[in-house]
Amino acid sequence: MSTNTPHQEPFASLSPAVMRASTVVFDSFEDFVQRKNRQPDGFSYGVTGTPTARLLEQKIAELENGRHCVITPSGAAALMTAVMGFVRGGDHLLVSAACYGSLKTFADKWLARMGVEVELYQPDIGAEIESLIKANTRMICMEAPGTVTMEMQDIPAIAAVARKRGVLTMLDNTWASPLGFKSLKHGVDLSIQAATKFFGGHSDVLMGCISMNDHGHYDILRETQSILGQQVSPEDCFLVLRGLETLKLRVEAQSASTIQIAHHLAQHPLVERLMYPPLESDPGHAIWKRDYKTNGCLFSMVLKPAPERAFHGFFDSLQHFVIGASWGGVHSLAAYYPAPLQADRPFPATDQPVVRLSIGLEDTAMLIADLDQALDAYGRAMAQG
Repeated sequence: MSTNTPHQEPFASLSPAVMRASTVVFDSFEDFVQRKNRQPDGFSYGVTGTPTARLLEQKIAELENGRHCVITPSGAAALMTAVMGFVRGGDHLLVSAACYGSLKTFADKWLARMGVEVELYQPDIGAEIESLIKANTRMICMEAPGTVTMEMQDIPAIAAVARKRGVLTMLDNTWASPLGFKSLKHGVDLSIQAATKFFGGHSDVLMGCISMNDHGHYDILRETQSILGQQVSPEDCFLVLRGLETLKLRVEAQSASTIQIAHHLAQHPLVERLMYPPLESDPGHAIWKRDYKTNGCLFSMVLKPAPERAFHGFFDSLQHFVIGASWGGVHSLAAYYPAPLQADRPFPATDQPVVRLSIGLEDTAMLIADLDQALDAYGRAMAQG
């Protein structure tokens, strides 16, 4: 009897399978009744993931030198999921003043109104953070270098103090990636990546991930991911799996180009300050040199004071840098952060506007020439008063 079903030959591919599912089916009534026992690794419903998601989580955990990983729909979602898994009303939460803006907003406008005591701390702190720890301190949220202003904090020292005091630590380690800094090896409990950036690498996917070694933490975060509905589409998992294949090559190339461009800009007469720990002139250089293995692809700069139209001249003159707020992809980006955002922040690094640059894979000399001509435009506008 003929059928329409094609003959099934053995099949293997270098490309991972994209497995989509909302409904997971079960072989027996007993399997269905006991479905919750499949977690945190198994499959019970689409919101807890498919084999495509598990493969990506396994790859990221290995990269992080961790045992477990939970993926989320964005880097911001990873930060919020990590906090929501462990922090409750009555807890004290320490948050770096230079961490990602949405985490600070979430802490201030949501957690604080749910009874969490939120405290922002100086983003270049080290072991002295112990003086801020209280009996009800539950978690320390770190980021190094800090978003926009690139402050370095002593992560191993903070992690050691936190562990001694029974406090959880979370680090947004997106700037360095696991290739540049091994968060878990340095004592951090939860290592966060915005996989949107280096892991995806091509500015076409949003994703975040949380890596860890403690199985109890993994169990809690898988449940939190499921309850909050923070699952990722298998197509997006595929894109990040593909991005991981070239991660090392891209990070190495972008790191080499970035340090060259930063050295050039540091000598430019219109650049007042470069915020970039791999430079010896940066206040965080000693910590970076001790702990970090890559130069990243992101840095910020403060230009000589000038009217607002000078910044219009700079950005509108760029021909190879695209104006955009993200980073980490193969295309170079430029972003602007106005003075009020800096001056109004606790422990401000500057009260001046900040220009942030992400270096991609374009020719380094071409990017330097583009920045030079944009700075010329800035200088002309500045001279007009």
